Amino acid sequence: MKIEEIIYKTYDEINSMSRFDLKEMPRKAKWYLRILSWILSFPETFFVKSSVNKVNMDGLKGGYIMLCNHNSFVDFKVATRAIFPRSSSYIVAIDGFIGREKLMRDVGCFPTRKFISDSGIVRQIKHSVEVNKQICQIYPEARYSLVGTTSILPDSLGKLCKLIGHPVVTLISHGHHLRQPFWNLTKRKVKSTSNMTQILTVDDLKSLSVEEINRKIRDAFEYDDYQYQLDNKIKIDFIDRAKNLHKVLYQCPKCKTEFEMDSDTNKIWCKVCNDTHQMDELGRLHNLEGETRFPHIPDWFEWQREMVKKEIASGKYHLELDVMVDMLPNSSGFYRIGGGKISHSLNGFILTIGEGSEKLEVVKSVKSNYGIHLEFDYFGRGDGFSFSTKDDTFYLYPENTNYSITKLHFAVEELYIKSTK
Repeated sequence: MKIEEIIYKTYDEINSMSRFDLKEMPRKAKWYLRILSWILSFPETFFVKSSVNKVNMDGLKGGYIMLCNHNSFVDFKVATRAIFPRSSSYIVAIDGFIGREKLMRDVGCFPTRKFISDSGIVRQIKHSVEVNKQICQIYPEARYSLVGTTSILPDSLGKLCKLIGHPVVTLISHGHHLRQPFWNLTKRKVKSTSNMTQILTVDDLKSLSVEEINRKIRDAFEYDDYQYQLDNKIKIDFIDRAKNLHKVLYQCPKCKTEFEMDSDTNKIWCKVCNDTHQMDELGRLHNLEGETRFPHIPDWFEWQREMVKKEIASGKYHLELDVMVDMLPNSSGFYRIGGGKISHSLNGFILTIGEGSEKLEVVKSVKSNYGIHLEFDYFGRGDGFSFSTKDDTFYLYPENTNYSITKLHFAVEELYIKSTK
């Protein structure tokens, strides 16, 4: 079955299917697949003229954890080059296994459902670094960055690293978002730079508290691709460099209207007040109608977060949408179970599918999701988002297209932060 095919099944039919085995220990990559991974990875890293600067890496042998930031698929290829000639295991979201589960497992990948608590993953990482004596790659942001800046990191990350007790290395890449923004996947010519740094030794993990470990990780994960572009005077003359930017910049800073932004070529504008911005070749925005409030794209993005945060603080935040519902039970692919309703409020998510005796209700509390996975125009299904329970992952596509799922991204994160205070 092709991923883009829409296959309808009832919930009962899906419920009878086998589920992903999330407990199998990671396999050591087969030697010929290691060679294949090099063949598939190296050409693109040379194309982007990727340079990897290594800090405090001398003498580091054996298994260790490598935490990588996440902006595009080239992240994996640069990581492969960075650790060459060593092999690695990888924690990969379950949709990465569709139609190729055996290959993915044989190359060293093991699956997880995003944003759920899974104690078994500690045993799998330990097996990777202690039994297989490999590097274990983790992408703790768990989704592509929307504007080339750091996404929220879970508090459990520090505890995980302390439990594993092996060195922690970060691989922070700059320029990958600029090359292929999540909101417009057309590749541009951009040179990238990556910093590979051992930030925590075994002795550090023994002596530092979980809070101190988290602080070191978060400090290492500070990045901003648009600032990197400006600082390095990287010109991108791609004509459609602002096309689809409205998917992440959905609120007009002038009239404050939500979901009425549009974009094309190198411009983004409000359809209500006609306020128009042009993106120059250095990634800066210029208001063509008057004062430029946000020349730096991440500043506009974070202003929207503050607007959502205020809405939450006032107690007014509430979302209800009609959605089409796909489920991903295993690597055979997505199955559509029909329409449903999703609500999101100060208490979390409630997904309702069907009616009467056939009614299915899925409840996700605020504390059960520190983030949410978004997709823009996912295999022709449209913009959507997903969340998981222990056994299922639901992909939800709003039928009201006059809504930006980016707002949901902010709301989930800010509600989680509020719940932990």
